[in-house]
Amino acid sequence: MDTGGNRNTLAFDVTHRMVLSIAIPMTLGFMTTPLLGITNTAVVGHMGDPEALAGLAIGAMLFDLIMGSFNFLRASTTGLTAQALGRRDAHEQQAVFWRAMVSALGSGLALLLLSPLLILVGLKLMGAEGRIAEATTTYFSIRILAAPAALANYALLGFVLGRGQGRTGLLLQALINGINILLSIYLGLSLDWGVSGVAWGTMAGETAGALAGLFIVMRGFDSAYRPSRTEIFSRSKLAELFALNRDILIRTFVLIGSFAIMTRIGTSFGAITLAANAVLMNFFLLSGYYLDGLANAAEQITGRAIGARYRPAFDRGLRLTALWSFGLAAIISAFFYFAGPTLISGLTSSPEVQAAAETYLPWAAITGLTGALAFLMDGVFIGATWSVDMRNRMLMSFAGYLAMLAVFVPLFGNHGLWLAMNAFLLFRGFFLVVLIKPRAAQTFRAAQ
Repeated sequence: MDTGGNRNTLAFDVTHRMVLSIAIPMTLGFMTTPLLGITNTAVVGHMGDPEALAGLAIGAMLFDLIMGSFNFLRASTTGLTAQALGRRDAHEQQAVFWRAMVSALGSGLALLLLSPLLILVGLKLMGAEGRIAEATTTYFSIRILAAPAALANYALLGFVLGRGQGRTGLLLQALINGINILLSIYLGLSLDWGVSGVAWGTMAGETAGALAGLFIVMRGFDSAYRPSRTEIFSRSKLAELFALNRDILIRTFVLIGSFAIMTRIGTSFGAITLAANAVLMNFFLLSGYYLDGLANAAEQITGRAIGARYRPAFDRGLRLTALWSFGLAAIISAFFYFAGPTLISGLTSSPEVQAAAETYLPWAAITGLTGALAFLMDGVFIGATWSVDMRNRMLMSFAGYLAMLAVFVPLFGNHGLWLAMNAFLLFRGFFLVVLIKPRAAQTFRAAQ
């Protein structure tokens, strides 16, 4: 740590340019994801077969739910790689990468073996029958073949983000989704393969992205720092990785559960209110894409600062990412509030749904502001690998969310539901930010 006399040889400067060099490319990369979903829906929608479109929607949702549960592969790899980078430990960087890849490929193969059971359970849970179930099975059975490649892409993205290579992350995201979009259109429409064409396009995109990512990453490896098999499979290192992944997985399940509960309660308010909530959730999801880019910057800078044992970089990184996060969140919230009615009319043609959505629009518009600190703190705690705190505080936030639902939904209906969701976002950010000073002091003191 820099004491003012002997400068830390691992010290580095945190600048606005550094923050944005990670945040902007990753935000652009994340924005290709909804474009992909729109394209796939349009391709199958042009078939004029509502059962096929419903089957695609269910299959995509099931796959995204399963794969989203493995996001810990990306998060843990980013934090551990950034810390190794901060220590300038090229040897450990390679070891982290290979541990992540082994975990990703092993998990992907396990999903392949379990795929018949997964699709069976998924169809029963969603109540899909007949031609809808047939379309869902076709889509899922093809797309699951890309599970090892898809999870490998999580590890690859985590590694390049940990090294602060935002442009490489954008390149990989654009390659995966670009190939997916082009092949889905060609196979699904031009060759008239329909749902199976969309699925094969997705598989090809994931596979091409994994191969390209492996080539890019391995080309940058120096053979002088290649870890041995014993080092890669070190029991202590694998235990550390397992604990980190376990905590992030629990946090992810709780987060998914919170949105599922919101949807379930919204169902009780009728089809119009449920549809209005679905429209408004797009505003929150779009805000999340922007804020996730800054959270990625916080992950990398935080992890690197801890690896370098350099507290000034940690503090300045926190200030700059907070500045950009709240500034951007304010702009996004204002935009959705004032442009909301126009956006809503573009998302639904139903006058009843439009009116309901405009009634609850202010709640959705402010989710960028209420969620800014939560996204940022997730980035900081992932980069610092303070996963136990992140897990425990998420559980505390979820308990607060359930209490808010119990009190305010009976009193205010759907307004109470949106109030509870915004409170949940605030809880997540506040419960973590109060730990920053003591955890940072403990971490940097232990590193001296």
